[in-house]
Formats: sequence, structure tokens, C-alpha cells
Amino acid sequence: MATAQTRSSPTYTAGVDPAHRRVILASSLGTVFEWYDFFLYGALSVVISKQFFSGVNETTGFIFALLAFAAGFFVRPFGALVFGRLGDLVGRKRTFLITIVLMGVSTALVGLLPSYATIGVAAPIILILLRMLQGLALGGEYGGAATYVAEHAPEGRRGLYTSWIQTTATMGLFLSLLVILMCRWLTGDAFEVWGWRIPFLVSVVLLAVSVYIRLQLEESPAFEQIRAEGKLAKKPLTEAFAERGNLKIVLLALFGATAGQAVVWYAGQFYALFFLERTLQLEAASANLIMVAALLIGTPFFVVFGALSDRIGRKTLVMAGCLLAALTYFPTFKAITHYANPALERAVATAPVVVVADPARCSLQFDPVGKAAFRESCDVAKTALAKAGVPYRNEAAPAGATAAVRIGTGATAVTVPSFEGSVLEAAAFKAASADFGKQLRGALDGAGYPPKADMSQVNYPMVIALCAWLVVLVTLVYGPIAAWLVELFPTRIRYTSMSLPYHLGNGWFGGFLPVTAFAIVAATGDIYAGLWYPIIVALMTLVIGGLFLRETHRSPLPD
Repeated sequence: MATAQTRSSPTYTAGVDPAHRRVILASSLGTVFEWYDFFLYGALSVVISKQFFSGVNETTGFIFALLAFAAGFFVRPFGALVFGRLGDLVGRKRTFLITIVLMGVSTALVGLLPSYATIGVAAPIILILLRMLQGLALGGEYGGAATYVAEHAPEGRRGLYTSWIQTTATMGLFLSLLVILMCRWLTGDAFEVWGWRIPFLVSVVLLAVSVYIRLQLEESPAFEQIRAEGKLAKKPLTEAFAERGNLKIVLLALFGATAGQAVVWYAGQFYALFFLERTLQLEAASANLIMVAALLIGTPFFVVFGALSDRIGRKTLVMAGCLLAALTYFPTFKAITHYANPALERAVATAPVVVVADPARCSLQFDPVGKAAFRESCDVAKTALAKAGVPYRNEAAPAGATAAVRIGTGATAVTVPSFEGSVLEAAAFKAASADFGKQLRGALDGAGYPPKADMSQVNYPMVIALCAWLVVLVTLVYGPIAAWLVELFPTRIRYTSMSLPYHLGNGWFGGFLPVTAFAIVAATGDIYAGLWYPIIVALMTLVIGGLFLRETHRSPLPD
């Protein structure tokens, strides 16, 4: 009777119960370190593309680096299945001890891995394998930590308690950026040669701390109770995904919750960093500092919105975040350009660049095996513009025509003809490319296109404020999501059931955002076109989640 009464009438007490602080701290710290390991690669993707993908052209190399980053996300759902099943069979504590050891060791090995210049194609292959091990580990980590904390939380405070787990991903990113900045400062010009390895090797220390912390934990009371009652799932995967009712909730949780949450998360943090560094061409250290400042401003809102979800609902906040992201992404990123690289914005407005070429002779500028030459005149022009960080639009030319780059409009427009490299020998092609590059750079300089962002012209307060807004959107969708997922599934298969939609959403919809957005931008020449991907996914989640998923904040944890 007492239990039923407590469940039906939750109390909404502010703050964290002192008895549970150790549980939250131990779970959160371990997860921070695991996210640190995972995000090092994303933050160093530009450097890693030079170290491990130097056998292909620059544009393809960067796309490959992003694909290797995404490989870790691709296997996360498989980690969710493997470790989710294990967590529902043998317990939460044992399972996320295994995941953190796997993560720490694979990350340290990245720091020891020889580059492409040393061992050739074996380097990127081993790198991708290590990324996949990281993804497997993280696939089992998050569900365990979130489930463990939620199963300790009192009724009416699960949103608040699990929101501390939600801060760990951003804190892991923050920690990785901070360590990278320190290593850049300590190693100077040597950072891109060998200094980049130090942050990966630091994970050995973090691994030792994390394992010690995790060993201090006890098993969750909810799991212990169902084990004592003999109610443990005998086949968690079958019960979670073969039973129609539970499978329906898993699919709705994926498309109506985590997919939209994921793209908002990655657009607001990783894609924002890529946009500052790669598209707007800010100095890497400055771009990292801007994101660090934005994260410091925005991170407390994970807890704010987690606690708020205990009062007004998880679904309400997640749907609001998806809607606000869809409405504000284009103006926000355009404003970032305005305040971070005003010279580029002026040049685009006053002297737009157009590639005039036969569409049939233009390639995607993507070479999976590093063998394509990209010597058609259209490819030569687009490769040069991509390297210069200059946005452009495409205009069809008559069939067979040699491509050209037109800069500006009207009588003041300047046209730089490309050349047909497919008929030239290697030495002649190299010389012609250098000559075309000089002509193009001269025309771009004359039109006001900066070769790099002028750091003295960056309005740091405004850029930080805009990036902080993107982080606040992240907290709005991410702060309540763990409690929402936990409350959708029963204890005996909770680890398995919630882990899969979370990692499918974040691993596939979110993890593939950088490479998908970059490929869209490279194909269209529009630096903002990549935003359509997160906007469309967020709107999909808004519709599906809004119509078909239930609110759970006033419901007890299902048995």
C-alpha cells in the first residue's frame, strides 16, 4: 500500500538527496571520461585527416576523417545490443566496468598508432578499427549509466538526477577541448606532428581514475529487487525487440525522440565547431576557445531543463527544442558568419562566385580509394574553391564547354577560365593547376575574399553568444531525454530497450551529421545547405513524437 501510494503521488523536492550524491557523482565522472575519449577524435579531425588520410586529396581526406569519426557512431547500436543484453542479465555495475576499460585502452592506442606516412594504408584501417571499438564501448556505457542513476532516483526527481548524466557528454567535449588547447600551447608548431597524441595518451590516467570510481558502486536497487524475485529477463533481446508492443515503443523512441535530439546535439556542438574552423577558417585555437566558452555558458541548462521536466514533462521540452532548432538554425549560422568572418560575408554579398560548367562533367569530389584524379575542368575549379573556403553556386554551361569561375556580377565581374586537365601529363597538370590557383586567388583577393579569417575582426562576444544559444538548444532536447527513455521501458529489459533507440538516434542520425552536412555543402557550394539535414530530422521527430509518444514524467518506473 505504501509503495503504491508513493508511486501515484510523487513529490517534487528540489535538489539532490545527499544519500544519492555519491551515486550520481560516481556514474557521471566515469561517463565524462568516456565521452572525453570518444570526442578527442572529433575535435582533432582536421589534424587526423592529415596524419592518417594523406594519401588522398585534401577534400576527400577530410571527408574520410569525418567518416572514420562516424564509424564509431555506426557501431554504437551494436554495442547497445551486446552490452544492453549483458546489463539486463548480470547487472548494470559489472557491464559499465567492462565498457570503460574497452574505451580507455582503444583511445590510448590511437595515441600510439603510426601515421600514414610511416605504415601506409594500414594506419587508417587500424584507426577505423579502434574507432569501432570505442563506439562499441560507448554503446554499452550510456544506457547503463542512465539506467543506474534513474533506478536510484526518488519519484518526482528522475529528470533532475539523470540530467547530471546528460551533462557528461558536453563536459567530456569540454574536457577534450581544454586538454587540446593546453597541448597546443605546450607543443606549439609540433602539435600537428606529435603533440596531438598527448590527449589520447592522457586517457590512461583517466581510465585508472574511472575504474577506481566504478569499483566503489553497488548494484542498482531495482535490478537487485527483480533478481531477488526471480524476474530477470532470460532473453533480453527477444523480449525487447521480438515482442510487438515493446518493439513499437522502441521505434517510436527512435524516430519520435532520439533522432531529433541527436541532430540538435551534434549540430549545436560538433557541426558548430566544424563550421567555425573549416568553413569560416578561424584559427583552430580560437574556434576551440569559442566553443569552450559557449559550453561553459550552456552546460548548467542540462540540469535546469532536467529538473523542469519533472514538473512540466519530458516530451514538452524535447519537442520545443526540435521546433526551435528548425526555426533558428539558418539565421543563427548566418549570424555566426556575420560576426566571425565579416569579410567573407561582404564578399559573398557583393561578388558572388559561380562555377559555370557542364553538369555532366562535374564529379562529387569524393574518392573512396584515393585513385581518382579529378582532372575535368569543373573538378579543377571546385577543388580550388573548396581549398580556399569560398562558397559558390553552380550554373550549367553548354555540353562539352570548359568550366570557368565567375566572380562578381555585371560589368565588374571577373571570369577565370579553368583548364582541361584530363589531357595533360602529371607535370603539366601540376604546373597548370598552380597557374590557375594563382589567377583564381588574385581574382578572389580583388573581390574581397579573405584567404583566412581576420581574427582582429571577430566579434567574440557575439560569436560566443550565438554558439551558446546552439548549446542551450542542445540542453533543451538532451537534458530530459534519459529520464524519458528510462520511463518508457520495464526494468527487466530497460538497459537493452532504451540503449538501442538512443544509440541508433545518436550514433546514426547524429553521428553521420558532420559528414552528411559537409558532403551537401561540397556538392552545392552553399555553406549553409548542410543545415537542411538536422532541420528535416528535427521536424520528423517533432511530428512523430508529438503525435505518438506519451508523456511519462508523472508515471512510476514500469516493473
